[in-house]
Amino acid sequence: MFLRIDHVGIACHDLEEKIAFYESTFGLTVVSREVNEEQGVREAMLHVADGDNGASYVQLLSPLHPDTPVGRFLARRGEGVHHIGYGVPDIAKAMAEIAGKGVRVLDERPRHGSMGASIAFLHPKDVGGVLTELVEAPKRS
Repeated sequence: MFLRIDHVGIACHDLEEKIAFYESTFGLTVVSREVNEEQGVREAMLHVADGDNGASYVQLLSPLHPDTPVGRFLARRGEGVHHIGYGVPDIAKAMAEIAGKGVRVLDERPRHGSMGASIAFLHPKDVGGVLTELVEAPKRS
């Protein structure tokens, strides 16, 4: 079902500071910056590596407001790993298959994610305490 680890989402207070750290320390390159009003975040995707089934990234997330999911996460836990995103070939099929196994899917249907991907989240209580994201990369022509 999973093609790759698409990205690791990391919550941070200062997006620019964390971008500079990941660029200078690990040599990663920002390939996308977005503001996602629906999710209440500013984000940057940093390219890690390419594989046979697509690229892997580090996604840095900074809240637009304290009363957003990432804002509340930072208040409770501080900076760190927020979620893991797994690449899937067909998000609707993956959502149905996972739901059929008793795992709660937080999204009723796929929604817009970073870099044009379709995404859906799984309930962390059903996945060992890890907020898990399914990611179907946009089709390339």
